[in-house]
Amino acid sequence: MKFEELVEKVVNGEIKLHQVEKYTDKRTATEVRRKALERKLGVKLEHIGHYSIDPEQVIGRNIENMIGVVQIPMGVAGPLKINGEYAKGEFYIPLATTEGALVASVNRGCSALTEAGGVKTTLIDDKMTRAPLLKCPDARRAREVAEWVKNNIDYLQENAVSKVTRHGKLRSVKPFIVGNNLYLRFEFETGDAMGMNMVTIASEEIMKVIEEKFPDVRYLALSGNLCVDKKPNATNFILGRGKTVIAEAIIPREIVERKLKTTPELIAEVNYRKNLVGSAQAGSYGFNAHFGNIVGAIFLATGQDEAQITEGSHGITLAEVTPEGDLYISITMPSLEIGTVGGGTRVPTQREALSIMGVAGGGEPAGTNAKKFAEIVAGAVLAGELSLLAAIAAKHLAKAHKELGR
Repeated sequence: MKFEELVEKVVNGEIKLHQVEKYTDKRTATEVRRKALERKLGVKLEHIGHYSIDPEQVIGRNIENMIGVVQIPMGVAGPLKINGEYAKGEFYIPLATTEGALVASVNRGCSALTEAGGVKTTLIDDKMTRAPLLKCPDARRAREVAEWVKNNIDYLQENAVSKVTRHGKLRSVKPFIVGNNLYLRFEFETGDAMGMNMVTIASEEIMKVIEEKFPDVRYLALSGNLCVDKKPNATNFILGRGKTVIAEAIIPREIVERKLKTTPELIAEVNYRKNLVGSAQAGSYGFNAHFGNIVGAIFLATGQDEAQITEGSHGITLAEVTPEGDLYISITMPSLEIGTVGGGTRVPTQREALSIMGVAGGGEPAGTNAKKFAEIVAGAVLAGELSLLAAIAAKHLAKAHKELGR
């Protein structure tokens, strides 16, 4: 079928948007859909139609009904010196955003931290979770099933998980029982992948084993919302999901005063009264200034699941004056769900952004690239928190947005 004929059939509704690939290749299908929309809606989609991404690579893997791309300006902050367990050296951080002043602010924080000797990063935990829901006859049966699952992790790994993934490893389970409902919050190791799809498929295999072992128990939902995925929640804030990572630094008073135009005392007070007291009053899961800004910009740049910016924004910023009169500052991120393989990381532009930090693809051994990436993200978040707290303390916030973000 010729191009114009296809466009007309889509406009007239004879061919649905998702059916176009049946009649042509994926690249042409993308053009057909866009042209059909232009004619039907009377709009011009000129910029959406300019891209270097190959539709053949992403349709059916990353996108459906493709019509083009959305472009977001990308800046870079750094270098930022990181003294981590996996990230060691100086790094540039790609940030995709339309918020003026954000990259400049993170860049200023990177400069102060690097001059102070760098950021110390520590990975506390690394797991991806999925929590299926089982309906049991009663609470006592739910407890019995939960105990069996807890005592048979290796059995479930061999007879369920290993059948569907070479990279995923079932590590443990945390059961929750509400009446006759049993929620099994499985914790998996997923290598360099963020791992959401991996643990979802593995959890379904586990459900088959449990139903066979306990015929009176019925598996109702693959996600019982105790995972917890893409929603603000106390569970991930407390127990963690993805990478749990801490970044910290001591910044000499002289650098705080010269580079950040304020004092350690003012930064510590603003952090206490804004990030801790203010957040507590708000009932927030983010006791911080703007984790979401930096996490969001890095996620969009590197092909992470953008909905998981929600949990990535969880966390606590601490600031205090040391006995020597310098500034100690730290950020704790309990649920940073990221990967360097799979999902959007294989899209060429996003893979290039990961390569800026030296974390594109799988690590050697497996998992090390994602851990390194987590430490870099944490370092960038610390830089952003430091710079914003200093701007607020120095009364420079409105001025910066007037000059850079208006």
